[in-house]
Parts: sequence; structure tokens; C-alpha cells
Amino acid sequence: MAFENILVEKSEGIATIFINRPKAMNALNAETLFELGDAIKEIAADDEVGAVIVTGSGDKSFVAGADITFMYPLDGMKARYFSGVGQSVFRQLEKLEKPVIAAINGFALGGGCELAMACDIRLASTTALFGQPEVGLGIPPGFGGTQRLSRIVGEGRALELILTANNIKADEAYRIGLVNHLYAPEELMAAARKMAKKIMSNAPTAVAISKSAIYRGLQVDIDTAMAIEADNFGLTYLSANQKEGMGAYMEKRKPTWVK
Repeated sequence: MAFENILVEKSEGIATIFINRPKAMNALNAETLFELGDAIKEIAADDEVGAVIVTGSGDKSFVAGADITFMYPLDGMKARYFSGVGQSVFRQLEKLEKPVIAAINGFALGGGCELAMACDIRLASTTALFGQPEVGLGIPPGFGGTQRLSRIVGEGRALELILTANNIKADEAYRIGLVNHLYAPEELMAAARKMAKKIMSNAPTAVAISKSAIYRGLQVDIDTAMAIEADNFGLTYLSANQKEGMGAYMEKRKPTWVK
């Protein structure tokens, strides 16, 4: 499928999604969100893709936020719909069975920070900048920021970031656990691909089930979460990859996974 606001490149089993609106600092409007949703559907159905990287075109911005020129004239009902579109697409990304790595190469503000948080693992350039500046515009975060940020960095830090509308640099984002690793700008994409390949060297069924168990377990009490883990542990024994992985270990060889 051809896109106007994003680019999708596939290489060595990795699909890289570029938010591609450099003149708008890769800001998200409705069309971009719809295209992103379509790309996620395509990737979900593509058995040749084992991992996904999300990044921004150019070297200044991952996603600088939602498109204010698009948002300004909306009325309440249209704003609610726009929020729902963003939330739905980001949940698609979060629920994708394949691992998703954000390669944050610049500004990750507002909707950009929310997009990064919808990815499983966040790698950032040392020049990246993070924030949820929405209250300074008279609105709250609308693409999941009020929910995911507290789950990632804790309630106190999330409240501070959202209520002050302060931006933070990459080193502070790393310190509070918003990003997993920092890299020099020229090393970021190579690091993201290296991590994607490392994940892809493991059993795809086990990776998908582990991702699902983590996210489902975060929403329930610990006893229910343990039951989810036990159920998923049992499910892996229905996959040929369990026998292959353990068999390869005992035979001291590399496993050949079934996709």
C-alpha cells in the first residue's frame, strides 16, 4: 500500500515505519494516524516481518506532537473522535504480536511521546527531547499519555511532567526510565536494528506470548497475573518451537524456529 505521510521499509525481517512529515516536524494529523493503522495491519499479517522499528524522518524530530493546525478548529465531538483515533492506532501498535522498538531521533513531544510509549522498547538519541506539553495549550494528553506515562515512570513523575508541561532531555528521560538506552544520533538506527535482530533470534511464539503476558498482567491483581503467566507458559508447549528450542539446547546447536 502506498502512503503519503509515512514510509515503510522492510529488510532482513525488520519493518521500519518512518513518520514522514518533515516540514511539519512529523506532527500527527488524522491522515497520518489512519495510514499508521493501515501499516500496522499489513505488518501484522506479514509472516516475513519479525520485528518493527518506529522512527521519524529526518534528524530533528521523532514526532513533535499532534498537528495543532489540524486540531485548533475542532469542536468537542470531533476532538473526542480524534483522540479515539489516536488511542485506537496506538493500541494496535501495543497489541501487535511482534516486538516494536521506538528509535527516538529528536523531538518526542505530546503525541510523539505517546507514540513512543505505545512501543515496547524505547531507544533514544542523546539529542532527543521528551514532554507532554498539552496543558499549556489548554488540553490534556489525548493519545494515552495520562495512562501510559504513569505506568512507565510512576504516578508522581507522570503528574509532574503532565501538569508542569515541562520538557526533559534524553538523559533525564533515561534516568526516570522513560527510555531504555541512549545512543549517539549516528548510532541510533544501527542499535535499534541490532536489538530487533537479537529479539528475532528467539522463538517468535515465546516472544509474542511473553509480550502479551506482560501487558495483560499490568492490568490485573498479582494472583490473576500469575494465572495468566501459567496459562501462557502452558500454551507455548502447543508450539513446535518449544520442542525445537529445548531440543537445540540439549543437542548444542542453534534452533530453527517455526514462524
